[in-house]
Amino acid sequence: MREKGNIKEVTSAISYTSEHSSISHVGLQLLLGIAIVILTIASTHKTVHGQDRIAEIAVHLNQMDSIAPGLNEEVSFTVSNVPIQELIRNLAKLNQLNITIDPAIHEDVTNNFAEVQAKELIIFLCKQYSLSLDITGSIISLSKYEPPQEPILPYVSRKPKIVYNPDKNTLSMDLKYDSLYLVAKEITTQSGKNVIFTPGLQDKRVSAYIDSSPFDLSLEKFALANDMEVSNDEGFYILRNKDIIANTKKSNSRNGKSSSSNQEGFFDFTATNSSNISVAATNVSIGDILAAVSNEIGINYYIYSKLDGNRSIQVTNIGYKDFLEKLLSGSSYTFKVVNDIYLIGDRNIEKLRLTKVIQLKSRTVVDITAAIPSKLSEGVEISEFPDLNSLIICGSSQAITELEAFIADIDKVVPMVLIEVMIVDSRSNYSISTGISAGLSDAPVATGGTLLPGVDFTLSSESINNLIGSFNGFGWFNMGKVSPNFYVSMKALESNGLIKVRSTPKLSTLNGHEATISIGNTEYYLEETNSVVGTQNPQNIQSQHYKPVKVDFTLKINPIVSGNEQITLDIVVEQSDFTSRISKEAPPGNISRSFTSLIRIKNEEMILLGGLEEKKVSESSSGIPVLSRIPIIKWLFSSRTKENSFDKLNVFIKPTIIY
Repeated sequence: MREKGNIKEVTSAISYTSEHSSISHVGLQLLLGIAIVILTIASTHKTVHGQDRIAEIAVHLNQMDSIAPGLNEEVSFTVSNVPIQELIRNLAKLNQLNITIDPAIHEDVTNNFAEVQAKELIIFLCKQYSLSLDITGSIISLSKYEPPQEPILPYVSRKPKIVYNPDKNTLSMDLKYDSLYLVAKEITTQSGKNVIFTPGLQDKRVSAYIDSSPFDLSLEKFALANDMEVSNDEGFYILRNKDIIANTKKSNSRNGKSSSSNQEGFFDFTATNSSNISVAATNVSIGDILAAVSNEIGINYYIYSKLDGNRSIQVTNIGYKDFLEKLLSGSSYTFKVVNDIYLIGDRNIEKLRLTKVIQLKSRTVVDITAAIPSKLSEGVEISEFPDLNSLIICGSSQAITELEAFIADIDKVVPMVLIEVMIVDSRSNYSISTGISAGLSDAPVATGGTLLPGVDFTLSSESINNLIGSFNGFGWFNMGKVSPNFYVSMKALESNGLIKVRSTPKLSTLNGHEATISIGNTEYYLEETNSVVGTQNPQNIQSQHYKPVKVDFTLKINPIVSGNEQITLDIVVEQSDFTSRISKEAPPGNISRSFTSLIRIKNEEMILLGGLEEKKVSESSSGIPVLSRIPIIKWLFSSRTKENSFDKLNVFIKPTIIY
């Protein structure tokens, strides 16, 4: 039965050929042999190259003769408006075939089939109702045929071939798969007439050939050739997709309401004018929301770049500018208004960038850029202009609006803090020195010294000899005389001291800025330097320099004012002072004290910072061994010195907030 079917097809093909040519009987036999060879080769392949879709289906069914013999059995059907699903089910049942059909196919069949092979019926159905066939073993699957998409050639950016004649107001174009964006731009550039398009057409490719036709007519035919419509809105030629126009006209009503819902989201809006817009949208394209609302109230707009992404928005009774700000907030898009035309696109497009000067009223502009969050300054150029206490900002209008609102929030009156400081430094000392010392000097010493209020007296050798002479002659007592350089010193001194130093400086500083006060004292000491210059005739050069030694008292306070007028003070106190010299030529000694404190007090309260105290006790003695330790006579053979000193520093601080 398979061969009969094949021969029948071949004979049909030959009879078709004989009607169009005068081929001899030998030629017909040769063609018949070639056809048989082709069909034999085709039976070993799953696809037949060079034949159309229906011929390929016939070849596939012929290959199943051995595994599905029911395909060659004849059937008869008379049907009227019978679902194709039911027809295929009965065919599979009668001829014992494994056939499935896509449930999404809903076609009704009306025809009379008398003694036709099952495979011929299947081929007819595939051809009549645009079905495709797929074979897996002995299973035949029928589904809706989808013609292969025409391959999209890669677009190469080029300047569109457009010529505008301003004298005759004619437009010529020779376009083939050109960018609509570049075409609209070129027409606008040459003619000076604004040609824009609605969202969704940014990536559209257009083709047309028009030779020297009037401008309006050329645009109309150009739009028609590319499935668009053009309208003139106050001098702006607007290109729209026909489908969008049809949907807009269908959904819009007299009161400006529109609503739609699908599997992706819900969209409903009311727009009576540019000051009264209400939108409710869930997961709807930004471009669709913008186009629907803008077209409803007749807003002129131009889109520089494709608006990608979906948005969920719920606003009621707001103006068009507020609507755009909320719709584009958080995205990479912004808008700008020029001559009542809203220009919309990516924030980085040069024509959408604004430059604005924001002058601060209550605080300084210096270092304010460090306080601006990085998210707000992203994509925005910010420059400080101290001469006008202003910021120069360049960026998208939406970013500038957000940044301007933030600066207005921090541009508040900065409180000033008056800090009153009272520094009290109390020092007391007590010392006593007693004893007798004697010795030989390099030269005779003169008699002299003080007897009151303390004894510090030196006797020369002459005075001592006179005193000895007054004792000589009393009986056996004879002490002799001392040498001319001999001397005796007697000391019995006691001293007390009390010093109080008080200073009351006042400091003023802004909140959060450090205030510093420093009080210092400088003393000098002599430094001598000897230098030998030369080798054969060396010369000694002596130089003297007075070098300074500085001590000071430094107080640093950094106040921070809270909202409830609590003041946090970061305090650093450093104090240094001179001590006694180890010798007359040596520099003075130095002692330092410091502390750091972080406290919080109320406005106009006073605190005491103390604890910088120093107490010193020293006692020293010298004398002749053994004799200097014997009671009573030890005062004749020893010298003693005892010192007590006490030093205390107190700091009182009182801050006052001044607005």
